[in-house]
Formats: sequence, C-alpha cells, structure tokens
Amino acid sequence: MTTHRVLTTLGCALTAVLTTAWSAAPPAQPAPPAATVVRTHHGLARGVHRDGYRTFAGIPYAAPPVGSLRWTPPSPAATWSGTRDATRPASPCPQPAGEVPAGSTDEDCLHLNVTTPDGAGPAHPRPVIVWLHGGGFTTGAGNSYDAHRMAVRGDVVIVTVNYRLGALGFLAHSGLPGSGTFGLADQQAALRWVRAEIGAFGGDAHNVTLAGESAGGYSVCAQLTSPAAAGLFDRAIIESGPCTGRPERPFAPSSVPLPAARAAGADFAARVGCGSARDVPTCLRHVAVSRLLAAQSADQQPANGTPLLPDDSAAAITDGHFHHVPVLIGHTHDEGNGWAAGIIQAGHPVTPETWPDVVASFFPAPGQARAIVRAYPVHRTDGGPVFGAVIGDADFACPTARTGGLLATHVPVWRYEFADEHAPPLTPGTPPFPLGAPHASELPYLFDLGGRPRDLTAAQHRLADTMIDYWTRFARSADPNGPSSPHWPRRTVLSLAPDHIVATRTTRPRHHCGFWNGLG
Repeated sequence: MTTHRVLTTLGCALTAVLTTAWSAAPPAQPAPPAATVVRTHHGLARGVHRDGYRTFAGIPYAAPPVGSLRWTPPSPAATWSGTRDATRPASPCPQPAGEVPAGSTDEDCLHLNVTTPDGAGPAHPRPVIVWLHGGGFTTGAGNSYDAHRMAVRGDVVIVTVNYRLGALGFLAHSGLPGSGTFGLADQQAALRWVRAEIGAFGGDAHNVTLAGESAGGYSVCAQLTSPAAAGLFDRAIIESGPCTGRPERPFAPSSVPLPAARAAGADFAARVGCGSARDVPTCLRHVAVSRLLAAQSADQQPANGTPLLPDDSAAAITDGHFHHVPVLIGHTHDEGNGWAAGIIQAGHPVTPETWPDVVASFFPAPGQARAIVRAYPVHRTDGGPVFGAVIGDADFACPTARTGGLLATHVPVWRYEFADEHAPPLTPGTPPFPLGAPHASELPYLFDLGGRPRDLTAAQHRLADTMIDYWTRFARSADPNGPSSPHWPRRTVLSLAPDHIVATRTTRPRHHCGFWNGLG
C-alpha cells in the first residue's frame, strides 16, 4: 500500500471518528411527547409533537433496494394500511462502524425524517430545507442531524435523508445500467417525494432548498449539474463540498470518470468472488452485505459520464451547464487540521525532515512537491498546522473560491467562512495541536448532532442563532440578509466567528489560491 493510500485511508477513518459521537441516544425527554398524525399519499404517519415542533421519522420515500432491486434505480415506495409509526428513525444505510457505532447491514434504508415547526400546515406552508449528510459517501445517516433548532428559530421545515452509500450506492459496473450514481438517484427520489408530499407536513413544495455538507455538499453540486434534477429544488446550500474537487486531491469529495469507476467496480466484483461469474450482476446481488462492506474501498465517489451525471461537476459549472438557482456556499477556516492531526497521531509526524515525503505522497507530479514545500515551509514546531493548511487550501478553500466565482457569473451567490477558532471539538482526546475550526465544525451551530446540543458559550450560541437566521432567510427568499444580522453583501466572503462577523472581499491571506491555480 502506498503512503498516499495509507494517509488517505487514515483521513477517511478520521472522518468516521469525527462523527462517532453524533449518533448517541438523545437525552431523555422530561415528559412523553404527544402524538401527531398526517395523511400522505402512501398512508397515515404518526409522529411526535414536542415543545414548538413536530417530528416524523423513518418515512419511506422509495422501495427497499433489496434482492433484484439491489443496484437498480430507486423504485416507488409502497402504500401502507393503518397508521405508520413515524416516532423512531429507521435503519441507516449499510456502512461500517463509525457515525453509526455498530455500523449497519440493513438495506431497507431509503427513509427520510421531517421536522416541522408549530403553525406550519397546508394552509400556512413554510420553506423547506432538504439536508444531505456527509461522511465520504461511505458513512452517515439523516437522523444524526436533529434539526429542531433550525426549524423553530427559522420557521422552516427540515427534511433529512438517508441514501445508499459505499459500493451499494456508487459501485459502477458495465452489467448494471445506471450504476455509479445510485446514491445520487436516491437523493433525487427524496426530492420528488418532497415535491409531492411535503405539503401535508406544512412545507411549501414550491420553495425547496437543497443543502448538504462535505459529501452532502458535493451531492448538491452533482444535483446542480444533473439533468434529471431539473425542477426538483429552488436554491442550494453547499458546505465544505466544493464543486471543483478532484480525485487526485483526496480529502474533498469529487466524482470520477465512468471508465475508471468501472475498472474499480470490476476489481470489487473480483474481491467478492464474482469476477469470473457467468452473470456478474446476479452474483453480486447474492453477496452478503457484510462481505460487500469488507471489500469496498474506504473512499467512494460518484461516477461522471453517466446518464444521471453526464459531466464532472467542475466542467459543467465552468461551462455554465447547471440549474441556475441562488447558491450559499462556504467552508471552515481550518478544514484540513482534523485530517492532519489524525495522521500525525497515527504515527506519521510532520517535521522539516519528513515534510517533503508527506507532500510528495499527495502531489507526485514532477516539481509539485518542491513548489508546495517552498510555499508552505515547515519549521520545528508548526508541522501539523502547515499540513492542515495545505489540505485546507488545496482541497477546500481555493476550490470553494473558484466554485463561487464560476457560479456568480450566472446566479446570485453568497460565500462564507466559518472561523470560530474555539469551536467545540468533534473528537475525544487531546489533538497534537489546536485545531481551530476544522472540517464539519460548523455543524453543531446548525444542528444538535445525535440529538445532543453542543456545549457552546453564550457568544457561540449567538453565532449559532445568527447562522440559522442567515441560512433560513436564504431558504425563504434567496437572500440571507435581514434586520437582526450584520449585512452580508454579495461578492464578499462573510467570516463567521463569535462577536466578529465581518464581510471581506478576499479570503484569508494564507490562502494561496493563485499558487494552487497555477499548480494545476
């Protein structure tokens, strides 16, 4: 295994660690919640009514992708008789242990969850935000994101979605029509469900914002450029998932060309014993989920060059070939620090002596490593932060700036940078250096991850409220500005930190985006 693959695998493992605590059971409620029932086209669903909001969990938006439906586009969900229990979330999609502590092997997972504020109803519909979780396209679950704070404060309806992950969602094989993008197809099926059904929950089916973080953010990019997603959403929020990511820069999500994806799929089929089968698809559909999970790669990407995703998102957006909807896009100040810290803690120190080899493992093209080492020199005590800066600039900050610029030539765009250097840690233990605002650190300001509120200071609570105000006003009117928050002009970057919310014309000076653009 190459150093590049070792370090990338460590990075992917760190992503899972980042989310391990999110799925802890919610704290006990002080009193049993009241039942609430809605009528959908598929049948009655019984949720729970809490203080100021209602939740409906585990609602199927597509048929279980099991048996002959494994590795096929999502099929319509069946109707049900009686009243469906929607008080508890359904199983996450199959994945190794991580955000879901014990993992999951349950393929009956195409469900979503709805959180709606009091007062929302068919007569008074509210804007809708559909949230796509991150996790490197291998881990994650919609129910990890308790959205009640956003729903109540922003007076919006929130939908969180499970979609197929790993090989079950993104395996590409010539014998499986439509393969390489089944997870993205699931997201589109959820959006079609929202257009058809969300009115019963008090949502405005004609005012839908598609939002996501990391792999979820890149999913939004993919849907922006997918012809099949036309008309399914009206605005987009992209958090730490720039549309111009590239496979050779492995920490940010991206897509891969279909031929490369099919070659990887053929190798996968061989690993699970189906490579020489007369009927490879039938063989694959009989392999146990646990064996599929053990054989899949730690990092997964959708395939481009497919009917659902004809072009790489970067190329499509560069050419202006995307759904022209307003976009809110951004990243965190220290995106790469979590990966750098995890790699160092795993026994790969970054020192002046090791730094050239570490860089060369990620940028093997002739001359690239030397140029990066000169632009980002490591001294005795700053190896970790410098490594984090390289990851953050190369994979997130500079691609986000480029994405924002490309989009802004066609649609209204608002850019942000989450910059709370004292953001609550998402991992236990003491990191080898202060992490600042690493990847995913903005999420606890928007959601109660795993149903548990984060330990925020008073100033951080104010920042969380301000961010929710910006996000939900954007969902309501395509403009995040309002009387209660500092003005956020277009064509600026809003730096978000407690008691320091400032719009600037450029990103931080240490972003060497000109350098990275020149590096290619």
